[in-house]
Amino acid sequence: MMRRVLSIDGGGVKGVFPASFLATIEDSVGGSVADYFDLIVGTSTGGIIALGLGLGLQARDLLAFYENWGPQIFGGGPRRWRALRSLFGAKYSSEPMRRAAESVFGNRLLGESRKRLVIPSFNVETGEVHIWKTSHERRLERDYKCRAVEVALSTAAAPTYFPTYQSSSGTPLIDGGMWANNPLMVAMVEAVGVLGWPRDSLRVLSLGCTTAPLDVKWSRSGKLAWAFKIVDVFMTAQATSAYGMSQHLVPDRSNIVRISPVVAKNRFALDRACDIDALKGLGDFEARKSLPQLRSAFFDGIPAEEFVPVHKV
Repeated sequence: MMRRVLSIDGGGVKGVFPASFLATIEDSVGGSVADYFDLIVGTSTGGIIALGLGLGLQARDLLAFYENWGPQIFGGGPRRWRALRSLFGAKYSSEPMRRAAESVFGNRLLGESRKRLVIPSFNVETGEVHIWKTSHERRLERDYKCRAVEVALSTAAAPTYFPTYQSSSGTPLIDGGMWANNPLMVAMVEAVGVLGWPRDSLRVLSLGCTTAPLDVKWSRSGKLAWAFKIVDVFMTAQATSAYGMSQHLVPDRSNIVRISPVVAKNRFALDRACDIDALKGLGDFEARKSLPQLRSAFFDGIPAEEFVPVHKV
């Protein structure tokens, strides 16, 4: 049996790109794009999209979420004031993000998802990864009882941009992008190692939030020079390593499709809401271009097998 997996990167407001991409796919194939996947994995903004799809929202609804709430989440006064404030605390308040999450998820629980979900976060108290999961395996006994809003706020709590999120149990959590901004390898481990799906049965669609060329003057090795580049380096390294390692886990590398168009450096920023229209157009364009390739592998008209959570058995 073929198993289809969807993996969505983090990227702040750049989540408009995968939301628009999936919305265009939906318009073309009909129904919900989630119907065609057995497992959906998302980090940060990708985690919000994953939650929405799992809870039955259309990709078009999630695109509207970014359009309606993006300017409010990433507002907060003049740019200079936000930059100064970020030196001593979070650049943005978490309240608009909370209101946005509540507007789409309400009081619904992770366990209400009709799809298997995996959503990374990070525990800053212990230095351990924290991964939210639906009850798709017998050992997963707790997360399904948690509110979707809590999962969304924790996976998207990007350091310097938003305050650390304190869960209902008191655990301090931050953005899963700290270790799995591209959660492709997380998805592969879940599919093969936890769910036990045969490697040759997997078809994986990995969506990035656009990719900018790495621009590092490697001859400058001082602390100040690296201070402004180190985040770009480790984010790029994590993304490329996740893709590279994942390819070694499947017999046919073409069964992993990675879509994250290369754009000019600084073309988009994760907190620049004025980029929404351009990201929306780019998502639509890339989906139209990719659909002939994707249709036979992912959207062949045959929906994925129904997911029955362990806690409902």
